[in-house]
Amino acid sequence: MFIMFSLKSCRKKKNRKDLAYLLISASLDLGTAHRLPVQPKQSHNSSRSIHRIFPRKMFLYVLLCCVGVVHCYGHGRVGAVCGSMTPGHGSNIAQSSSAPFTVTADKTTFKEGDQITVSLNNQSADQFVGFMLQARQVGSSTPIGTFNVMDINAQLLSCDGAASRAVSHTSRSNKSSIEAKWTAPTSGQLGNIEFRATFVKNFTTFWVGVKSSAVVYTGTPATAAPTVPSNPDCGKTKVCFSQPSSCDPTAKTACSFMAVQTSSDQSEMRIEMFGQADGYVAIGFSDDKEMGNDDIYICGKDSSGNLQVQHAISTGKTAPTILSLGNVTDIRTTLMNGNTINCSFTSRNVISTGSRATSTSEYYLMIAAGPSSSQGNIQIHSNKYVSSTKANLQDPSQVVTSAEEFPAIVKAHGCLMLISWMTTGSIGMLIARYLKGVAKDHGCCGKDFWFMAHVSLMSLSVTATAIAFILVFSYARDWSGGAHPVLGCLVMILSLIQPIVAAFRCEPNHERRFIFNWAHSFIALAIKGLAVAAIFTGLALFEEYKEDGWMLKVMGGFVTWEALTYILQDLNLRAKKKDSEIFSFGSMRPETVLLVLYLLGNLAFLITLLAKVLPPRESSQVFDLAQTLRDGDLLCQLLNNLRPQSINLRPQI
Repeated sequence: MFIMFSLKSCRKKKNRKDLAYLLISASLDLGTAHRLPVQPKQSHNSSRSIHRIFPRKMFLYVLLCCVGVVHCYGHGRVGAVCGSMTPGHGSNIAQSSSAPFTVTADKTTFKEGDQITVSLNNQSADQFVGFMLQARQVGSSTPIGTFNVMDINAQLLSCDGAASRAVSHTSRSNKSSIEAKWTAPTSGQLGNIEFRATFVKNFTTFWVGVKSSAVVYTGTPATAAPTVPSNPDCGKTKVCFSQPSSCDPTAKTACSFMAVQTSSDQSEMRIEMFGQADGYVAIGFSDDKEMGNDDIYICGKDSSGNLQVQHAISTGKTAPTILSLGNVTDIRTTLMNGNTINCSFTSRNVISTGSRATSTSEYYLMIAAGPSSSQGNIQIHSNKYVSSTKANLQDPSQVVTSAEEFPAIVKAHGCLMLISWMTTGSIGMLIARYLKGVAKDHGCCGKDFWFMAHVSLMSLSVTATAIAFILVFSYARDWSGGAHPVLGCLVMILSLIQPIVAAFRCEPNHERRFIFNWAHSFIALAIKGLAVAAIFTGLALFEEYKEDGWMLKVMGGFVTWEALTYILQDLNLRAKKKDSEIFSFGSMRPETVLLVLYLLGNLAFLITLLAKVLPPRESSQVFDLAQTLRDGDLLCQLLNNLRPQSINLRPQI
């Protein structure tokens, strides 16, 4: 009684110091406290008196009574996790092994309004203390139907405002079996269902999403929607976004597609998504072009390989936070060939970007696709596409294009710049610096071979740079901003200055020849540095929506390879000046062998980047562009872009 009174009295503000002093002093004097004589009739308000009457065991009892034991959701009111069905047990994760518990239904078929008895049972001596039970359509994450329970260990839960959509425990008592009755909806789009349950054995051991066998729907189905989305209504009744642009998911397999059709009263949206992935396809609505704080829907495989629709909020660099599916109905899913994913559904959820819902109807549209783990958790996407501008979901007449997609003329610009300053320009500079002694006094038209090779390669580089420069400005017709166009313009200007300076050079033996030599070398070094920087920034633009930065890594490998070549060539040059040899290749000159090795590595890096810029399905577009250039059509087009509007340089036929 005294312990209970003391604990009760410590709740009063005036007695908290007494109890605190009691615990501290008892811990300091524990070895002697039990030997002190008990002095009766001491008030509990006196700290020192209380100290003297407490033996060691009494102190331990008080201490244990002050230590609370936390029971996580022992009451079972866990409606907040209806969507994920995952207990909030800190950092503990669900077991991946087979659960020692089963979910069974007493029927294998059902129709509207039918009742099914669902049983949760243990398979061995194991018992569970907590559980959650739901009914879902196969491939969906939305609870359907209603439950009724008679067991005192079970209670009904509301999910997203809908009553009796789930069943959970009422206490932490051990359980070996639970029964509940489920009633099927009497209307709506119905299909095959499965019962799913979460079983909690203890705080660290639990199983999520344990499924029953599928219960087949035998009622009268509503008129089914097309299994594959199509784009005839894009620009009429649907806002569509796809990669490649305007691809038709019914005709092409290599197509990432989404469509949004808003109802006339703007109360709901019909959303379609289609794409190829090993795990999932996701679409998102964003206030900007970056991932993070975006409202997204995921159509992906669960742990059983079936498709399910999930609602989530993206966090940027980590896995999205799964939300309750909310007011989503009429879910249709189709999985073709194991990796072609199609989902459509009707959503009455308000689009929320960040912590609050917004009233705007304009968003950047996103499509992402990637793999999933064996447990059905999505992993980092392998492809991501973002619209170039915001789309008004209430205005289907607009054309939504991808900000990631580049036309053939821009890719041709990139290819020409890569060839110019990764290969032809680089080899021309290496020849001029290190191979002047090769085939000396041998040449044509009074010029050494090294000089002719240098001039030819550098002229080719300048010409290709000029063509690439004209192509991209003809396409953009504007200044796009950023570092890349600035670097490109500097490369173009210096590339034109360099041959002019070379044309007015003085004789090799002239007393002021060193001025030309220094100027020529400095400009060449500046062009090389600026060109490499321009390539890096260009590749960064090309991979703006790809997370791995693979092309930038390849370019980094090329720069390392070229730097190593220069170092080896310099070492060889210094050794020659000292009449010694670092490298010996028999009758072949070391500088020639190093150049050949450099060329092989150079071509490997170049071809790798060109293959990434021009995948097989787009190579034909660039070849068509080259044919147009050869026929002179492109030149007319470029001049027409620069002409006054009253002049037409193409003859009328």
